[in-house]
Amino acid sequence: MPNPWTGKGNPYTRQEVRDRLKETLAQKKAIIAAGAGTGISAKFIEKGGADLLIIYNSGRFRMSGHGSTAGLMAYGDANAVAMEIGEFEVLPVVEEIPVICGVHGSDPRRRIWHHLLKVKEMGFSGINNFPTHSIVDGHFRQVLEETGMGFEKEVEMVRIADKMDLFSIVYVATAEEARQMAEAGADAIISHVGTTVGGSIGVTGASCSMDEAVVRTNEIVAAAKAVNPDLFFLAHGGPINTPEDVREVLQKADVHGFVGASSLERMGVEESLTNLTREFKKLTVK
Repeated sequence: MPNPWTGKGNPYTRQEVRDRLKETLAQKKAIIAAGAGTGISAKFIEKGGADLLIIYNSGRFRMSGHGSTAGLMAYGDANAVAMEIGEFEVLPVVEEIPVICGVHGSDPRRRIWHHLLKVKEMGFSGINNFPTHSIVDGHFRQVLEETGMGFEKEVEMVRIADKMDLFSIVYVATAEEARQMAEAGADAIISHVGTTVGGSIGVTGASCSMDEAVVRTNEIVAAAKAVNPDLFFLAHGGPINTPEDVREVLQKADVHGFVGASSLERMGVEESLTNLTREFKKLTVK
């Protein structure tokens, strides 16, 4: 059942979240998960009918006018920010949609098992691995892996979440990472093909093509399915930005839905505020 104290809303059990997503698919609807960095975003994303809300530190940067990649930098305590957004902005205003907490699993200052208990106690209905080192590559990625702050820490976090019966929806960038997360007990795999294009602070040249995104996504899905075919698979990032883009991916890739962060809350605000302000500025005086 939902919240046993209020009879409504978060926290949901792991099985309840899975059942809700299966019901969406049974209705032949795509699963739409949305990142939210503010309470107002969360409130109206829920009204729009999203299936999941994911709270993580990049949402705060994004809605402050900065690029989402700021969430990967040393500009604040990612785990504390996600908990703060959840406790004071999102969980108090959403009514029924499951809310997922972004957790920086490689944070060396935290006992992740202890932090996950706090996430559960706060009333979140699951976890997401963000910030994620899966989207870091090259020399810096090698340094992270060799100094105990690599992707394996995120995998270990999901293993612990599995033991705690916490729903987990995770970002991966390669087939091998997908395999590891599936083996660790993840419930949903998000194929992350890069920072989202478009808008005022989206990437321009640092993105793959749509064809490349589809190929990478299918490789990721196949690797995870080989371990556990009973997972949810979602697409995210890169050139996948608009509903039309998502429609194309749903047709060409073996996915159940889409995770939108910049493409939902940031693009929605950029476009609506710009257009609304222009309408006001068309007004004249006598």
